[in-house]
Amino acid sequence: MPVGWLEPAVFSLVLRAASGMATVTSSSGNTDVVTVRRTESRDVPAIISLFSPFTEDLFGRIDVTYLLELSNLALTLCNEKNEVIAHAAFLDYPNWNITDQAEWEPFLHEHYPNNKCTPLNMLFVHLFVAKEGYAAGCSHEIVRKAFILLPELQFILLFIPAEKRLGFSHSELDLGDVFERIMPAPHSRMERRFTLLACPRHRCHPQLYVRQARMEDYDDLMLIWTPQSETLKETYGEYLLVDLIEREGEENQAAVCEVGGTAVGFMSLCSDVNISLLQECFDLGPFHGFCKPYPEDTLEVPLKPSVQGDEGESNQTSQKPEPVSSQNLERVPGADAAVQKGGAVTVSQTEPPVGNVIDVGSKGSAAPLLEEGDLHPVNGGASNVFSIRLFCIDEEYESRSLDFLQYAFNVFPDRDLCVILVPHHVPEFPLIRSFVRAVPSCPSRLGRELYMFHRAGLLTSFSVRKAATSDLQGVKMLIETLSLNENMWNDSKMFTETRKDPDGMPVEAFVAKVLDQVVGVAVTRDEMDTEYIRSHYNIEDFIHFNHHQQEEHGHLCHFVLNPVFRHYAKYFLKEILRLGHKSSLYYPIYPEYVETKFQHPCAHSLTSALHYMAPVRPRRQIVYPLQELGVSAPSEQVSKDQLKYSLNLINRKLVLESKVCINSRIVVVGASDVGISFLETLIFWPRLKFNNLTLISIHGLPGKDPQSSKYRRFLINSHCFNDEDYAQMSLCSWVNVVAGKMTSINRSAKYVVVSEEKVPYDYLVLCTGQSYQALAPMGEYTSEVTSQWPQRYTEEVPSNLFTLNDAQDCLEAALWLQEHLIRSTGNIIVYGNTIDTYTTVEALLSFGIDGSRIHLVRAPPGSASPCLPEAALERAVGEALAGAGVAVHPDSVLAQWGHGDNGLITWAAFTTASSLLHLQCSAFFSFAYRTLDYDIFKAVTDACLVFDGRVVIDTEFHTNDASIRAAGPLTKFSRRYYRDEITHSNFSSKEIGFELAASMLSLFDSTLQPSSKPPEGSDRLIPVYSRCKVQGGILPGGYNYLHISKPGISMPLDVELDPCDRGTEIVTGEASHGNYFRIHFSRYNMVDSITCFSKEPFPVSNYICLYGQHERLLNDLYYRWRAGQLTDLYSYFREPWSLAIYHDRFIDLQKELHQILMSEEVPGQQPRLRPGRPSLREPVLRFLRHHRAQLPMYAPTDAYRLLPAAAGSQGQKLGRAGHSGSSRSPTPAQEPS
Repeated sequence: MPVGWLEPAVFSLVLRAASGMATVTSSSGNTDVVTVRRTESRDVPAIISLFSPFTEDLFGRIDVTYLLELSNLALTLCNEKNEVIAHAAFLDYPNWNITDQAEWEPFLHEHYPNNKCTPLNMLFVHLFVAKEGYAAGCSHEIVRKAFILLPELQFILLFIPAEKRLGFSHSELDLGDVFERIMPAPHSRMERRFTLLACPRHRCHPQLYVRQARMEDYDDLMLIWTPQSETLKETYGEYLLVDLIEREGEENQAAVCEVGGTAVGFMSLCSDVNISLLQECFDLGPFHGFCKPYPEDTLEVPLKPSVQGDEGESNQTSQKPEPVSSQNLERVPGADAAVQKGGAVTVSQTEPPVGNVIDVGSKGSAAPLLEEGDLHPVNGGASNVFSIRLFCIDEEYESRSLDFLQYAFNVFPDRDLCVILVPHHVPEFPLIRSFVRAVPSCPSRLGRELYMFHRAGLLTSFSVRKAATSDLQGVKMLIETLSLNENMWNDSKMFTETRKDPDGMPVEAFVAKVLDQVVGVAVTRDEMDTEYIRSHYNIEDFIHFNHHQQEEHGHLCHFVLNPVFRHYAKYFLKEILRLGHKSSLYYPIYPEYVETKFQHPCAHSLTSALHYMAPVRPRRQIVYPLQELGVSAPSEQVSKDQLKYSLNLINRKLVLESKVCINSRIVVVGASDVGISFLETLIFWPRLKFNNLTLISIHGLPGKDPQSSKYRRFLINSHCFNDEDYAQMSLCSWVNVVAGKMTSINRSAKYVVVSEEKVPYDYLVLCTGQSYQALAPMGEYTSEVTSQWPQRYTEEVPSNLFTLNDAQDCLEAALWLQEHLIRSTGNIIVYGNTIDTYTTVEALLSFGIDGSRIHLVRAPPGSASPCLPEAALERAVGEALAGAGVAVHPDSVLAQWGHGDNGLITWAAFTTASSLLHLQCSAFFSFAYRTLDYDIFKAVTDACLVFDGRVVIDTEFHTNDASIRAAGPLTKFSRRYYRDEITHSNFSSKEIGFELAASMLSLFDSTLQPSSKPPEGSDRLIPVYSRCKVQGGILPGGYNYLHISKPGISMPLDVELDPCDRGTEIVTGEASHGNYFRIHFSRYNMVDSITCFSKEPFPVSNYICLYGQHERLLNDLYYRWRAGQLTDLYSYFREPWSLAIYHDRFIDLQKELHQILMSEEVPGQQPRLRPGRPSLREPVLRFLRHHRAQLPMYAPTDAYRLLPAAAGSQGQKLGRAGHSGSSRSPTPAQEPS
């Protein structure tokens, strides 16, 4: 069957060997099976143990940890026992400090004039060590792996001291035949000092020979073809490979690559491409729509904002894409940069947004990005593209896949672009890692990922240097069509003129050039806020901070690169680090609502370099009692309150490490706490980058409008996320957003319908939760709750009937009240039986509405838990309501309401046990009926997902459809678990979202596969979740309320406290006085609930850290309570001794101490806990010393000066994988007596 473009046969058929193992043979003839992997910090002791007496002579004194911090590539070779038997570290400048790292290129050409080395194609060895007798075999295997990992790498160089300086012959090094000596220039002084050894690529992993395919290649290719032949046979018939070879002609070509006369790879090419379909499904602006220039082309397209009222995007500029040609590079637009303009993330047409937004209007159709009739630029020229229809290659040679492209462009000399369509489920393979991924329309109906490569991308003359005045004209042409181009231009010019910004901060500008034309520009400055970054972001997950000097931290302000050369972006970044003498670059993304920040001279452009940078997870912050601490408070750099932003990082270690890109379409329905936690986990996962995350939400992403967030006080707060958290996540940079409500699921075609628009998925995640619904009146005057109550109101909802479910609902209600009711005299009815009724009443009172106009009508309690966990709090709130004049009506059933001429509710009638209640009504807030949204319910049931009051799932979040998962309050566990009373509602939504993400990550990250099978029968047990549940808000009377409880079925505390297992309860203050603090300990003396009820605000995040801690850790709380020393727990937990417990890394210390205690425990004997013994003291003091900036209130005693760590391991941070758990707190500077 012929292969057409509409159903493209584009598969990555890569033959995978059983493992990536090889064998090495020692000088004594022993053979070991080995694997090569990237070096990790835990390998440092093993690497040091491989040092020989000659290591220092060859490489100088080496601090291994410091070297790993600076290495562009570090590889470790392990045997089958996972023992390290060899290691090599590679950097992009010479070892032995022979010359400055930014000046080595002219130095090398001066002393070794015949070399072909450039910063793009070479690395230097700074350390190589191996097990005795294995050096030759290990060096060959490590160098071969380096060439495989880095296709652009052509040379590996090594400087070693000359033989006269060493005192022994170089032949004794036992490096085999991997390296060859490079002769210096005559009379060069280098000959007496150092010898240069080089390993060219052809010695280990040569370039492949590519030629036209012939029928006699069939047998060789079938060895690669067979594993995937069944899939292709089902789709295209029996003889696809034969057809592709035989059908060669002007439009169809087939090529093979061969090694030693054997074909090891195959590529089928076709010049007949359906360009109009691709233009419809993808943004092809940067590449002129895949057409050649034509005089009548329409390239300027009026853009319309995709989010209504988003001012920044409406100011978006249009592009004039020019033809991309290797002969005319100066006409290439400065594409590949999007910018943050006016505080909103906007983009130039050349780089569509990382997170696209579709706003579904009230008429049920998606608002188009452009006006009808102007959906795409009009390109009338001839086709400028050919396609790769099918590609397969043996795994051993897949890193050389790009060798095909030179041949492919030669057989189509009139085409400048090569494209390939790849199914979403196919992981990115080496060939397409050098291609540019086209941004699809959202949603795209093609169902494929489009990758493209330009002929000019084969040019290897890509070079980077600091900008000069002569480059400014080229920079101006590059950026002239971009938003914020004026800022980029001014910053580039500033560098050439003064080298400083107006604040005196050093600025550096770099240009990337090809064939002497500017194709990229970047602007950096010194990062002066490193202490703030270190204390507010988990930067030490990526770097050992103490090994980096202040001046080595840089701040990336602008980064623009022509999309033709986007595959060189990581080398551009690598050169910026080398030439600027930096080890790390930081790039902030501020939230959309921040405007003033972008009026700064170094306003940031949103850059395609973001693809290569790592998002850094923010850290939980200690809320410091600054007045009590006085001079012991942390510095202003740590404790200052400034604009929050999302931080992205690139450093020397990461710049050549590619993430695994996942193109599977993951669609999340619902911006609930579970959904946001799920997305947060995916975007911060270190090894993966998800290209197709989509969120379907009625109001889009939360946290985008601080104005709506301040009205969030209408509802109780779960304290999972706040505006600062959303700003530090920057979900809009990674997630596509479809604003609307899901109304249908088509499981067979794998798409959901959002107001008549289809959104395709590979994995669908339902996280909508439950929401308050408009309640229908009973229709009769009865005081009894029947089986029909409550029911959903099915008619058009009056505009003065409010069901509040998120911050946007609260904002709309507040604006309506301000417009209609603040100055009127009508009644406001708040109806329901949840704690949200209390917070709503307090919000109404705070607006200045008189309490006599507010009627709190309680619905029958039913199965709902009480509003407040303690009777004393209920009494205090009741007194506050009475004092404000709010009328409270208990146990009332909504019977009737009446409408006025304008359709608004004008009165409501309720029945109680004793009477009929009839109230005038100007606004009605309903909190009586909380369930699954009807449209979601209908979509779920129509799709035949199992529904039993809620969506039924198993312990791995699966529904009865393998592609659909669900989590949160809309779900329940299957009845086969026999625990119907336990649902996700009983647990922390943030933890549920994390576990949901972890269950899906195993599909994409092979390192997460369990090492052993779970115990038999564990699949029939409901998982145990450990994080606490939190409720907080402001209640009537201005009381700040917080309740932290253990996960499980909630109930009143007087019922919960079993007389036989009460544990211990400590209470200070009284609810009526507004200073109530209750803390409850389990029978194991662990904190399992906290209740705060105060007139004064308190640090919620600090108190959450107390959950699960032992009372001894809380400074012997029991003892002090019994001794009568505690009168106020608020002040007690503000004392300096407690602040270490609130530190986000304190849990690591606990785990480390726990491991020490367990390792010292003798079976059958009680462990002797000797307070202050060295094994426990040293980790505690190391923790305090390492976090001195955040915890300066702890005394810097002589014990801080521990014995120096082993060579090469200085500055090792507390690991994240597993550490400590002491029952004693660190010794503080000021401890209560």
